[in-house]
Amino acid sequence: MLSTTTYIKEWQQALQNEVSYLKKYGSNKILVSNGRLLFSEGSFNYYFDAAENLRIPVGSSIRLEWGSMKNSGRVLSSEGKGIMLALEQSFGDLIDEAHLFHDPWELLEQLIQRLDEIKKNKLKRMRVKKLMDPSMPAKHPQEKIKSNVHEVLLRSKYNPVTFVWGPPGTGKTYTLARVAANKYFQEKRVLILSHSNQAVDVLISEVSNFIIKKNRFKEGDVLRYGSQSGEQLSNQEMVTTSQLIQKQDPQLAEDKEILIKERQKLKQDIARSFSKRDTESLLELETKIAKVLEKIRQKEIQFVKDAFVIGTTLAKAASDPAIYEKEFDLVILDEVSMAYVPQSAFAASIGKRVIICGDFKQLPSIASSRDALVTKWLKEDIFHRAGVVEWVKEGKLHPHLFLLREQRRMHPDISSFTNQYIYHSLVGDHESVRKARNAIVEQAPFAGQASILIDTSFTGAHCITERTSNSRLNPWQLLLSFQLIHESYLAGSTSIGYVTPYRAQANLMDFLLEDLYEKERQTADIISATVHRFQGSERDVMIFDTVDSEPQERVGMLLIGADSERLINVAITRTKGKFLHVSNNAFIRKHVYKGKTLRQLVEHQERQHQTVRTNEIGTWIKNQHHSLQWMHARRLEKVFHDIEFAKKSVVISLPVRTILSAEWKSKLKNRKNHVQLIIFSDDDWDELQPNRLFKERVPFPFLVIDKQIFWLGVPIEGGNAVEPPFIAARLESEKVSEYFLSQFREQE
Repeated sequence: MLSTTTYIKEWQQALQNEVSYLKKYGSNKILVSNGRLLFSEGSFNYYFDAAENLRIPVGSSIRLEWGSMKNSGRVLSSEGKGIMLALEQSFGDLIDEAHLFHDPWELLEQLIQRLDEIKKNKLKRMRVKKLMDPSMPAKHPQEKIKSNVHEVLLRSKYNPVTFVWGPPGTGKTYTLARVAANKYFQEKRVLILSHSNQAVDVLISEVSNFIIKKNRFKEGDVLRYGSQSGEQLSNQEMVTTSQLIQKQDPQLAEDKEILIKERQKLKQDIARSFSKRDTESLLELETKIAKVLEKIRQKEIQFVKDAFVIGTTLAKAASDPAIYEKEFDLVILDEVSMAYVPQSAFAASIGKRVIICGDFKQLPSIASSRDALVTKWLKEDIFHRAGVVEWVKEGKLHPHLFLLREQRRMHPDISSFTNQYIYHSLVGDHESVRKARNAIVEQAPFAGQASILIDTSFTGAHCITERTSNSRLNPWQLLLSFQLIHESYLAGSTSIGYVTPYRAQANLMDFLLEDLYEKERQTADIISATVHRFQGSERDVMIFDTVDSEPQERVGMLLIGADSERLINVAITRTKGKFLHVSNNAFIRKHVYKGKTLRQLVEHQERQHQTVRTNEIGTWIKNQHHSLQWMHARRLEKVFHDIEFAKKSVVISLPVRTILSAEWKSKLKNRKNHVQLIIFSDDDWDELQPNRLFKERVPFPFLVIDKQIFWLGVPIEGGNAVEPPFIAARLESEKVSEYFLSQFREQE
């Protein structure tokens, strides 16, 4: 084992290498547009619009890239979809579109400082040593154990470090919350930490609810510290700092509210007028807001001093002296698979006892640099680096590892795969879970079945890479997945998740949902995300779209690489009652080795008779959405009608060696005079008299009419890797049509 000082030196170097990488290259990229130079006195101040709500702290360092130009700066004002930046150099008066890079590397620098403090403190070094080398004998009295909660309580009382392995749905939140509450009843100070705001919210909510049920809740004793807490705590009884300030100093809360509203109004004015007076007023307003926030900050520090159970994020804890300068009787670190090892060490250093909780079979933390030390310490969790996982690989449980063995989330037909292949039968199903999930299982689509593989084999070569990011997308599987969302919603499901390994596909589904399902999402919880973003969440119905198919020649590393087992595990285990897996079985069998988790999953679903093939599409599609219709690709009346009534343009992809029927040629040639025909093809199509021919190799046929109607699967003569039945889809979506065209050649 390394000495604690050597560990700390390596951690600091790893963090510094990651900071250097982020400063140079950045990873968190935000598209901003309509940039206007407001004024230039000392620095160049610009105002930009963004497509998404921004939450970048005032004063944060940023980098802006416009074409080949790069410029550093800082944030002057950021709220909603408008942001004001001070840049070091001028980009000119107007910037149509640029990329903003913001990576909170300042947080990593603060963690480096915390590690310096540990290096100088003998007691903290000793705590870190016990975390990294948990070879001390377990001292808790095993004969006294009454339950899971009681065992974790005893372990955390008698041992300096307790590792809790909590596979999905095994009651991790229930257990940790009751341990924290029991420590509170003993008047011990407890700090709850996690990398994510959501995980902290969930745990603090569970702790306070349990204490309330025991009639022992006292205002201010349980505190959610930090500004990012969400809806989970909005109805909670006085646990957030904002709730306490609202009650104890309503005038201060009102002052803040008035200034924030004034800032929003001023930003709207600036977006319209760009006047220097408005801009100066906004900067003055930011100063006033900063003063009010400082008063609130002093109140919050007092709340932290008075509280017994505090929940906050790892980043906040390492950057805020109100936390890191204190010592706690117990620190509980949750979702540790997503935490850097130095963060786990920091958490252990400020607690007399520490509980490290998570699941090393779920996704690891994310770091951008490929440096060796970054890979060693920032891309793998403390379970691995402390040697706990080695014991599990040898078929044993480490003396300081407690495993929660019964899952209560997934219907057994879903968990049968993860229990066997991921957790090697160490985890089983609670007897109640089948009955608890039956109501979801009985709903359409596929009523009575909890796990289904929707096999897209031989439906076409639809998998392409996004032009700007090289992330993969597959329009055929996208539309099928939307149909599954639609069928689930109409059957009564209001909790639906769509996940995919690829960001481009997740973003495209978001476009589709915005266009077609805006109203439905107001009454139902329907989310599209990458698997990485969805870790820690759950839904009644989950759709897992693996995207990969022809014409790709190999499966993406996300699905077969080192962390692929963990990604697939997360995708499956978010599900309560219905797991719908959209995948190209033939492609996977051809390109994925038998021992890989994805291959095991499709073969398991086949053995369990959980597969639905394309020839059964008519049996499960019961409800045609008015903007998405499915039909036989040889029934051409509707597509010819759309071509005939096109107003501006018909864009068609004709893959190499397509032989069009006479009927198709006639319809395309005899279009109205003012309608442009634009063809994507490697072949020459002079006979169709196109207005423009782009020599591009698109692997599948499609049409886009008036940048509004998107046809997929026609003309069938252009299909590759297609077998009967020949299906076509017609989608009315301006967003998807325009996005799709942008992947090949910008349209005029």
